Amino acid sequence: MRNRKPIRTIAIASGKGGVGKTNVVANLAIALQKMGKKVLILDADLGLSNVDILLHLAPRYNIQHVINGEKRLSDVIVQGPSGIKVLPASSGVQELTHLDAFQRMRLLEEFEAYEDDIDILLIDTSAGISENVAFFCVASQEIVILTNPEPTALTDAYALIKVLFTRYQEKQFRILVNSARSAADAKEVYRKLSVVTDRFLNVSLDYLGFIPYDKSIPDAVRAQKPFLQMFPGGAASRALNELVARFTDPPEENAKGTLQLFIGNLISMADAR
Repeated sequence: MRNRKPIRTIAIASGKGGVGKTNVVANLAIALQKMGKKVLILDADLGLSNVDILLHLAPRYNIQHVINGEKRLSDVIVQGPSGIKVLPASSGVQELTHLDAFQRMRLLEEFEAYEDDIDILLIDTSAGISENVAFFCVASQEIVILTNPEPTALTDAYALIKVLFTRYQEKQFRILVNSARSAADAKEVYRKLSVVTDRFLNVSLDYLGFIPYDKSIPDAVRAQKPFLQMFPGGAASRALNELVARFTDPPEENAKGTLQLFIGNLISMADAR
């Protein structure tokens, strides 16, 4: 089966909503795709479908149809800008922790049968510190915490890291700062987060970089277009293109996995709940 090849699984999470997580995930996927990577976005905000709306996609089906056994995974995944693939969520889909044994097995079987080549799976989790968010983060090889300079975003980012460390023993986190006014502003956000985690938690924070505040981004969101395509010369686009190289090679300590392994881990965690 072709999809048995090693892939990267990266969960992008935030402690609170409104920090631009889905927008960053969508544009990051496009930047990676342009570098020759084959990227699939899993919209893991199972109760609110956001990625397809942001990218002006109109999927006929969503992950609920797979869970219910109505459609194959290949029928549900849609192609987005620059050739990225998106597995849409749907409004009203129950959390993974609430799926019954048949539904979880169905999901696993479909990922086992999926044959398209994928290099990187980006998981756009829902905001907050729910059990569902934790499951997607822990099942992934890498966890990227997205925050911004707002005090509430910083506090909630720490809360998420604390939950993942104290309940699930996660110790490795990569920090990406969004909407920073300058590099110094972003580094200060990282410093503040590092100070509190060093004091209270035994975790490692790796600073990935930042995406600057860009007043053109709301225009791209309203137009339902990626800012990388609508404003390729904008500050946010330039910064994302510079930092995307840090996503191309995984940290050495991360063992390579497969798409099937990721889903298997996810379901095993839910079964053990």
